[in-house]
Parts: sequence; structure tokens; C-alpha cells
Amino acid sequence: MIPVCKPWLPGNERKYVIDALDTNWISSSGEYITRFEENFSKFCGVKYGIGCSSGFGALHLACAALELKKSDEVIAPTFTMAASINSIIITGAKPVLVDADPETYCIDVKKIEERITNRTKAIMAVHIYGHPCDMDKINYLAKKYNLFVIEDAAESHGAEYKGRKCGSISDIGCFSFYANKILTTGEGGMCVTNNLKFAERMKRLRNHAFDLPRFIHKEVGFNYRLTNIQAAIGTAQVENADMLVEARRNVGLKYNEKLKDFKKIILPKEKDYAKNVYWMYGIVLSDEVKLSREEIMQRLKEKGVDTRNFFIPMHKQPAYYNKTVENVPDCKWDFPIANKIGERGFYLPSSSDITDKEIDEVCMVLKKVLE
Repeated sequence: MIPVCKPWLPGNERKYVIDALDTNWISSSGEYITRFEENFSKFCGVKYGIGCSSGFGALHLACAALELKKSDEVIAPTFTMAASINSIIITGAKPVLVDADPETYCIDVKKIEERITNRTKAIMAVHIYGHPCDMDKINYLAKKYNLFVIEDAAESHGAEYKGRKCGSISDIGCFSFYANKILTTGEGGMCVTNNLKFAERMKRLRNHAFDLPRFIHKEVGFNYRLTNIQAAIGTAQVENADMLVEARRNVGLKYNEKLKDFKKIILPKEKDYAKNVYWMYGIVLSDEVKLSREEIMQRLKEKGVDTRNFFIPMHKQPAYYNKTVENVPDCKWDFPIANKIGERGFYLPSSSDITDKEIDEVCMVLKKVLE
């Protein structure tokens, strides 16, 4: 079986983890946390990095730093992973969903303004599958309506918008280091920002909002701490960040070349303003393919090719349309692009260290199954 994605640890990961164990710094203090935060924020081109326990934790810290509350609204894409939307919901604010762009699958910037109200406080831009959102248009609307912008860059390590790294083009950028991400710590996340006030607030909130004297809490905080062991892995990953990013991007470029003339699928795009890092190489079945996505994926699996379906759009989530909490997003709007790609899209094997032979095998099997 060629796996859909697996981590790649090509550097000092083992050495640094053993060092953390040997020195007994295994919890939420230690030199690797500082090194990881400083080096990753430098890689992104921003001043401050705040490591945390997950990508969801990063998003929630960002929302908390902006002091989102009940009656606030946040514009967000319906085509995303639930962490994006849940991080808004648990602040008490309400997500307001927008359809996907038909080419990039990111939030459709042309449909954002019609969703803005006097309760809107922020826009969450999710860089889907490694392709950047159109940040100039998002930031223009944010400035026009005095809104904050959060970048969910969980899937876009090293991706660029007009030469700037994703995560650095907004008030706060949020990253995940889950095992299938381009840079990984197994589990873990980070917020990056140029705003010292936000950085200090997120650093405090991630650790139960401890204040002075110890065990005094002036506000409610969380336990989103990153361990020194996770940070040791992350420190080694950042040392090879450029190599890891280019390796994943090259996987996408190789698929593009081998599948460019195959008319039964729609390939991922790369807009002129973007550097797409192809976090996961996602394809969409064309209308001429009559079998369902699930049937195609099953046939690929039987032939040794592992796949995963695209995100199921947020307006189709039972937790939201059944209104399990009062501030779930409104699911009544029409989202035709998200519906189509959510039903017809899936990932091909995308590990950064996948071999050319394995890519050839995947393409051969895919064409055989679809033909």
C-alpha cells in the first residue's frame, strides 16, 4: 500500500529528542521550545511565535487574543476542516460561512462582503491544501470594515502569497504540526504575529493565564502548552524547512506533469500570485466519471493506492445544521462549489519522501481505474 501521507524526519529529530530526555526537560519548559518558536517565526518572516499543543489550540488562542465574544461574527469558509469553525464557536462568536473559490478551493473573496454585518469582527482565511487565499482582497475588506484577519495556515507551511509566507499576512497566523503536515511534531501548533500585545496575551492564555503571584488568575485561560519533546522534533524540522517544503511542492509538480492531459480529473491550480505547496495533492472527478468518489477510492485501495476524501463542507455537518449549540453557523445558504468538490474530490498519496516510482504507480493505477 502506498500511504496517502506519512511524516518525514530527515534531520536531527532523534538527536534532539534524546537530548531532551537525557536532560530531563520533557514538559512545557526547555530550550527547544524557545528555539522552535524563534526559528519557525523567523522562517515565516514574523517577530513572534507562540507554540501550543495543536492547530486547533492555535486557532482558539488567536480568537481569544482578539477577544471574540457572544454576538460577534467571524467570516469563514464552509470548505474547511471543523477545527477552523469550532475555534470560533467556543469563544461564543458565530461563524458566517462563505462558499469556495472554484479554482483554488479557498474562501471565495467575491462573496465575503455580502456576508459582513455590523456584528462582524474578523475574517478567517484558510489556505486550503497548500494554496494561499487572495490576501490582498481579504485585507482590503478588513481595512474597509475595521476587521481583524486570522490566517489558518495549518496546511500551508512555506506557501507564499506575492512572495510573503502564509501566516505573515494578517494579524495572527495559525499552524498545525500534525503528523501529515509538511513540518511535523506529531501533534502541536503555533501562532505567529508581529503584534506584541497579541503575542503576550496568547502566551499567557496557553498556560491557564497564570499571573503574579503564582496561582492568581485574572482571566480564564487554557492548557495549550507544547512540550519540549515535541519542540525538539520541531526544531529539527525547521532546520530543514526549505527542503521539506520544496519536497512536498515537487510531489505536486510531478503529479501535475504526469496527469495534465488526463481529462477525467480536475487538477489543483496555482494562481499567478501564489506559491502552492500542495500539502495534499487533491483531485476532483470530472462530470464524465459516473462512478462515485467512494467507488473510485475503494478500487484504488484494492490496487494498493491509499487515498482520503476531501473535507465535507461545514454547512453539511450535523453538529451545525442540527443546532447543537446556539451560535453554530447558518447552514441555509447555497454553497454549490463546496458541495461539488466536497462530493467529488480526494487526495492522492502526497508524502514528502514519496518516490518517483511510487508516483508513477499511483498515476498508472488511477488512469486504469478511471478508464
